[in-house]
Amino acid sequence: MRYDITSLDLFITVAEERNLTRAGRIKHLAVSAISKRITELEAQVGSPLLIRNARGVDLTPAGQSLLYYARQVKQTIEQLDHELGDYAAGVKGHIRIHAITSALSQFLPGDVARFVALYPQIKFDIEERVGSAVIRAVADGRADLGIIAVQTSAQGLETCPYRHDELALVVPAGHALAARKSIHFREVLEYEFVGPHLESSMHTLLTSEAEKLGMALKLRIRISSFDCMCRMVSNGLGLAVLPRSVVNQYLHSHRLKAVSLDEPWAQRSLLLAFRRYDTASPTLKTLIDQLRLA
Repeated sequence: MRYDITSLDLFITVAEERNLTRAGRIKHLAVSAISKRITELEAQVGSPLLIRNARGVDLTPAGQSLLYYARQVKQTIEQLDHELGDYAAGVKGHIRIHAITSALSQFLPGDVARFVALYPQIKFDIEERVGSAVIRAVADGRADLGIIAVQTSAQGLETCPYRHDELALVVPAGHALAARKSIHFREVLEYEFVGPHLESSMHTLLTSEAEKLGMALKLRIRISSFDCMCRMVSNGLGLAVLPRSVVNQYLHSHRLKAVSLDEPWAQRSLLLAFRRYDTASPTLKTLIDQLRLA
């Protein structure tokens, strides 16, 4: 069977919106035109794809199956457009990376710079995301490569080691704990914290370790930027746990101290996550090979 790409794209929109009227607004088409396309698809498949109800539509089992493969077709075509567009512009590859803040703040800029020096015609789209969002983007095909902390579940994806970072306690220079060389996590849980986004791997790690101790992490402020977190700590709004190499950039300018955390989990691994290495593009394989050896 030959499927019309436009009809598949319309079906994806209808399936995601669960409503023909909303899909029509998004695609700037009359409901009757969309309905005609869906009817043609149903005739081609030989099975109903939608169940009409008072709120809109639901997918039949056949509709759910078609949605899965239609998304794959759409993603493949989008990737093809990117690749061919890049070749037309003289660029021989295009890689989309979604990464957690720790990787972007510490390692990825230098690693990408070294890669571009070897392959100057490669183009990158790089986005900062929390770990769970990185995994969703790679699984959905919106990113070719993800960088996550080892604590983030990457079920359904392939992973390989990337880098290691050390987490440290960040305190104002004049704080009572500033003179300590190292400290156990239990000792600092009486203080209030400036913490990362709720969905971040760092938040998951800290709250999980606090719960293991039968305690709770006292979060006064949540903020995603490492720079802003350091500024908040410097102004006495709470303590923070951050990668040491990141904190080192702000020790003098923000009058901070970094105290080693005497905990096994403070030595953290970062991973590369991707769908399948054996089916990855040659450009992506080359990047993965270089990053895993960084």
